[in-house]
Amino acid sequence: MSLFRRVGIIARLDKPQILDTVKKLMEYLQEKDIAPVLEDQLATMMPGVKVASSALKELGDHCDMVMVVGGDGSFLGAARAICNYDIPVLGINRGTLGFLTDISPHNLREELDPIFRGEYLEEKRFMIEAKIKRQNRPSGEGIALNDLVLHPGKSARMIRFDLFIDDQFVMNQKSDGLIVATPTGSTAYALSAGGPIMLPKLDALVLVPMHPHTLSNRPIVIDANARIRIVVCESNLTYPSVSCDGQLNITAAPGDEIHITKKTGGIRLIHPKNHDFYNVCRDKLGWQSSYRP
Repeated sequence: MSLFRRVGIIARLDKPQILDTVKKLMEYLQEKDIAPVLEDQLATMMPGVKVASSALKELGDHCDMVMVVGGDGSFLGAARAICNYDIPVLGINRGTLGFLTDISPHNLREELDPIFRGEYLEEKRFMIEAKIKRQNRPSGEGIALNDLVLHPGKSARMIRFDLFIDDQFVMNQKSDGLIVATPTGSTAYALSAGGPIMLPKLDALVLVPMHPHTLSNRPIVIDANARIRIVVCESNLTYPSVSCDGQLNITAAPGDEIHITKKTGGIRLIHPKNHDFYNVCRDKLGWQSSYRP
């Protein structure tokens, strides 16, 4: 008997082949006597399919596991929606890179069978949250699995801000912004901006300046439990934005304070038993794949 009895399904809706994968996944689950629960928007794309459905933010109330069909972007959106539920998440890769989505849609049955027999690896990935204060009053908030990014928004101007870590002043910086990334996000936007790759199990954050005016500004790795405070200087002439995983934007104003902390809880990420982070890096980042002693 499977460890999971009701499995939620979340999917991108922009490619016909994704719906084909969802249909195959539903057939597989029903053969295993596992009840699929479709996210509401996905259910509307599949008229005539008679299975349970649920709003995205309530999916965790009805399932003991969630499967995401899509790419890393789909996974990030799902993670933010269900992060307050203690249920595992598994990704089926229908995107491009797929750092978070392990299962191939072309070998669905072969790769899922061991997982539903209980043969899998599980990782806990932490998330971070940002709270913006304007004149000591809350003005916006958001959470991220990959990264929180302070950026100029629609303006091409640089931003000037003060950075504090655990209430200690670090620097005043003029740049295109700052990326605050988790180990999960260290292989995403932070990597393209010159940040280091961090092992997913590390309890750390990396702060990566974006095109700093002073070239001596370099990425800083800090404890994940540190309290980060960014003060947008009053001298800024534009309103920058705080982006959460590149999918949700919150507007900040000159004088605002952005408080970033580790979020309570996190995501339980399921991998196949043979998952190897270094192999993923070799595959996704084009590293040399043969061992030559």
